[in-house]
Amino acid sequence: MRISTTIFLTDETITPVRLARELEERGFAGLYLPEHTHIPVERATPWPVGGELPREYGRTLDPFVALGQAAAVTERLGLGTGVTLLAQHDPIALAKRIATLDHLSGGRFTLGVGYGWNREEAADHGVDWSTRRALSSDRLDLMRALWAPEPTAYTGGTGDSVRASHAWPKPAGGAPRVLLGGAAGPRLFDRIAAQTDGWMPIGGRGLSESLPVLREVWERAGRDPKTLRIVPYAVLPSPGKLAHYAELGCEEVVLQLPPGDETEVLGVLDAYARYL
Repeated sequence: MRISTTIFLTDETITPVRLARELEERGFAGLYLPEHTHIPVERATPWPVGGELPREYGRTLDPFVALGQAAAVTERLGLGTGVTLLAQHDPIALAKRIATLDHLSGGRFTLGVGYGWNREEAADHGVDWSTRRALSSDRLDLMRALWAPEPTAYTGGTGDSVRASHAWPKPAGGAPRVLLGGAAGPRLFDRIAAQTDGWMPIGGRGLSESLPVLREVWERAGRDPKTLRIVPYAVLPSPGKLAHYAELGCEEVVLQLPPGDETEVLGVLDAYARYL
């Protein structure tokens, strides 16, 4: 099982360049980064975990810029987002950014996507909260139209559209792997089976109960059961937990790193080395 990592990189933490080099040298499989453009000070939306929202949420680096730095100083390290909030992006610009990163990195990018939890942040992007799932789905399809080998037009149900266009570079493999993050449920599983390559369950809890349900939905949608990818995300590891994921058929797990300085982060990497 591949062992990757995620971290809230900020202006106060270890840098993307130093972290990426250390991860590749130590044999970790990948680096996934979250995104928040901003955190409104006046916020009625509670943090889903509960309690005060940690300061790193309002200080995150742009994940694509940071991953571009990571790509430039590594050769094998996987690169990913966990998660990109598609509804908050211009899909034409995002398609170009993703294609460029995947092209320049030699096909190392995984697009982790999600619907978000912060209503105020989304509202500042002009997103109607009730339509964010449909908007995200439309924007993913629009990006795939731009990544298609031939100029392909797209018109979605939420108003987004693009003319048939010349749009290069293309992602190295035609399109990056796409994983959808979120809590288990019928609506999420239907969307995973219809549009993505698999699930990125945050924290990795409850997989024994959820995976049989997702696999049934996946096969009912006509998808090859061998192609379903399950990547537990932001996991605080233990030997028993990782063994359990391996038994469930997970081929990759993403471990949570603290949003700390070099000394703290490298110390945790030393501790995580036992799982490689």
